[in-house]
Amino acid sequence: MDYQRPIFLFLFGVILLFLLFAVYAVYLYFNQSKYVYFPTSDIAATPSDAGLFYEDIMLKTSDGINISGWYIPTENQRGTILFFHGNGGNISHRIEFIEMFYELNLSTFIIDYRGYGKSEGKPSEEGTYLDAEAAWDYVVDEKKINPSRIIIYGRSLGAPIGTRLAEKHKPATLILDSTFTSIKDISARLYPFLPVKRFFKFEYNTIEYLKGVDCPVLIIHSRDDSYIPFSHAERLFEVVDNKKELVETFGDHNTNFIVSREDYKNSIDFFINRVKE
Repeated sequence: MDYQRPIFLFLFGVILLFLLFAVYAVYLYFNQSKYVYFPTSDIAATPSDAGLFYEDIMLKTSDGINISGWYIPTENQRGTILFFHGNGGNISHRIEFIEMFYELNLSTFIIDYRGYGKSEGKPSEEGTYLDAEAAWDYVVDEKKINPSRIIIYGRSLGAPIGTRLAEKHKPATLILDSTFTSIKDISARLYPFLPVKRFFKFEYNTIEYLKGVDCPVLIIHSRDDSYIPFSHAERLFEVVDNKKELVETFGDHNTNFIVSREDYKNSIDFFINRVKE
């Protein structure tokens, strides 16, 4: 009997850990969207706070959802940035990007995905793709901007959204900033103990969409990014069959734009000029 009790306790502990792991895995499976989208509704600032004129836009997507956006024009316009932001916050947290684009004489149209900012609904992968299509239609049909003057800019989660849009249409340029090959690849890295690639509902497959893109591509990524390794940028760069450039910046995933702002600005400026040659 003296030997049976420790064995029983050991087996009980193993079974308990397995049950806790199973409960945690089931919770993750049914709450996946909570680990993909981190929207906020409060508008922290507007372009007017930076001294920029802007139009407050409300669009209706093809499935009837109202989404909000800002259009910030420039006078001596070189092109128009169609900007798709990352998975956190809302458009009001991207004022510094808008300022940089303005300094480069690039007008900007930025949207909040459904469930973000003042946009209706709840975010979903298919929903974000529909939101991007509505943004493209607005710029082309309402603002009468020729696709040859539209630059799609996607940062982090916004990059697969922008890349899929660029695959379906043909913008002047596609810029991918701090993004991944696919969200399953990143999730598998974050949860190596779970069969993520088999059970994760989300795809956001940037690398597959990129294979069908027929325009110049600029990829910006930091070597210091601890969330999305630089190797993702290198793999994306390899599949581009058009004019392309890979720019290395510094700073972590959420600070690289601040740390390397001039590198961002100069690389975009240089690439746009190169594409026009």
